[in-house]
Amino acid sequence: MKCTIHYLWLYESCFGTLQNKKIREVFFIEPISFILSIICAVIGLLLGMIVGIFYRKHIAEAKVGVAEDRAEKIVDEAVKDAEARKKEILLEAKEDSIRAKNELEKEVRDRRNELQRNERRLFQKEEALDRKTESLERKEEQMAKKLEELEEQKEEAKQLREKQLQKLERISGLTTEEAKNYILAMVETDVKHEATLMIKEIESKAKLEADKRSREIVANAIQRCAVDHVAETTVSVVQLPNDEMKGRIIGREGRNIRALETLTGIDLIIDDTPEAVILSGFDPIRREIARIALEKLIVDGRVHPSRIEEMVEKARKEVETIIRDEGESATFDTGVNGLHPELIKLLGKLKYRTSYGQNVLKHSIEVAHLAGLMAAELGVDVNMAKRAGLLHDIGKSVDHEMEGSHVSIGVGLLKRYKENQTIINAVEAHHGDVEPQSIIAVLVQAADAISAARPGARRETLESYIKRLQKLEEIADQFKGVEKSFAIQAGRELRIVVVPEDVNDEGMTLLARDIAKKIEEELEYPGQIKVNLIRETRAVDYAK
Repeated sequence: MKCTIHYLWLYESCFGTLQNKKIREVFFIEPISFILSIICAVIGLLLGMIVGIFYRKHIAEAKVGVAEDRAEKIVDEAVKDAEARKKEILLEAKEDSIRAKNELEKEVRDRRNELQRNERRLFQKEEALDRKTESLERKEEQMAKKLEELEEQKEEAKQLREKQLQKLERISGLTTEEAKNYILAMVETDVKHEATLMIKEIESKAKLEADKRSREIVANAIQRCAVDHVAETTVSVVQLPNDEMKGRIIGREGRNIRALETLTGIDLIIDDTPEAVILSGFDPIRREIARIALEKLIVDGRVHPSRIEEMVEKARKEVETIIRDEGESATFDTGVNGLHPELIKLLGKLKYRTSYGQNVLKHSIEVAHLAGLMAAELGVDVNMAKRAGLLHDIGKSVDHEMEGSHVSIGVGLLKRYKENQTIINAVEAHHGDVEPQSIIAVLVQAADAISAARPGARRETLESYIKRLQKLEEIADQFKGVEKSFAIQAGRELRIVVVPEDVNDEGMTLLARDIAKKIEEELEYPGQIKVNLIRETRAVDYAK
């Protein structure tokens, strides 16, 4: 009974509380059959598990067998592939070795053939050299024979010459060296004397014809240099944004260019020059007005006669303003006060005037400063000297509009505006046209020469100026007898000190002439260069 209750509790714990009374009755009534059924179920479960294990093991063994078979097949296939690949590699290696062997054999054959050809060429060259050597040996033998004959003839001639010289010495009573020196001395003296006389004669003729010749030289120089000078000082170039602007400047049937030329008095040259128009005119102020007006028209883009007239008028007013400002600036820079407004305006016009490439306004300001400095050193009126220096080239501002030299025009302008007589005389005398009547006139003349002649002022850079001076000294040092040479006076004079033992008084004329000719041949320079030779002989003795 206790066992039955125990199994019943076990069943309830597994399947829940038995609610059915019939089941309870069955379990209470038939406990043995229930136990047997449980035992049978457990046994069946165990048998199923055992059978499942054996079945799975069988299946696993079967799979392992299949896998082993497949592995063996794969291994066999791999071995077969490896063998096939090995055979292919061996075949390829064999083919490569055969190919390399063939190439090597071919290269060896080519090299052998090349060596054979080189050997043949060398053999031919050796044969040619042998033939040449034999020919040279034969010629050498012939030359040796000829040399022997010549030596014999030379010896005979020498003996004959010695006999003749002995006869001459016996007849003349002089040795060969004495006769040679005597003849050379006579010839040298005669040649130097004749050369000196000839040079003096030529120089005297040159002095007589100097005026005529100088005028011819100046005329030729003007003829050769006029074109370049005029082109440089009478032409301005205006850059265009593109070549289409040329057509707009010309206008329909040329009406725009005609209007611009009529209003400005300047010629417009439109040629094949890319993106540029050339303005040609003798008056620099008109050319500046035309340039400014054309630049304004290019910027504005509207080019027609009425617009051209408007722009020209604006440009004229702008240039007048610039001229007035430049004149006032010049008076302010130099400290010159009390000038007439018209003189200030004329000073401003000098901004557009050049002389030998030097801006006349800057030149005038420089002359004013130089004259003021020298006047301060001499204790002269500095303001008067600066005023005269600033106004000395005032005539160049209107020399395109009035006839006469800039000196005479400037004197007339200063008289018109009631300038001091000292100033007028300084302006009139700064080129030596009249005698200076005051120290200020002399100072202005000197300051003008200094400003114009200083290195780099007029068409000559400092570098070329220094090179010219060095070249002058190098030319002089090349001649025998020159001890020292000095280029002075801004290259206008070459002063040379000669060795008195090597060059005598007569030889100095020839040496100076030779140096001058050498300078003329190798150098280009403005004006003329004075070659000045100095010979000094000193005799020193002591009284004991």
